Amino acid sequence: MNKRITFRSMAHSDLIQDHANKQLAKIEEFLLNEPTPIYIDLVLEPSKVHAHNKVELRVKSPHYELYSTHEGPDFYATLDHVIDVMYRDLHEEKQKEVDMRKQRGRHKKKKKQR
Repeated sequence: MNKRITFRSMAHSDLIQDHANKQLAKIEEFLLNEPTPIYIDLVLEPSKVHAHNKVELRVKSPHYELYSTHEGPDFYATLDHVIDVMYRDLHEEKQKEVDMRKQRGRHKKKKKQR
């Protein structure tokens, strides 16, 4: 699993990086049984004009290619929001995949009965 945290237009902060790693642990745990390669890119960028900070998160694997972004005044709250949205999106995509797998299985059984 390749994980990268990028601080764009700002100095590196160990506190924010530690918080991001703790939050990303949920997504890493979810993706443990996925086939490799898995890429997780987190970009943290402060706004130069407004009091809004931008956080972007990209997850790319053989089954998923998702992107989440959010802007807000607090880096920690914005980071938490982006990771929660990504976690929910990953669950929704996995459920869609499981539903499609189940649906394909039902059609094969019905064809055999006919």
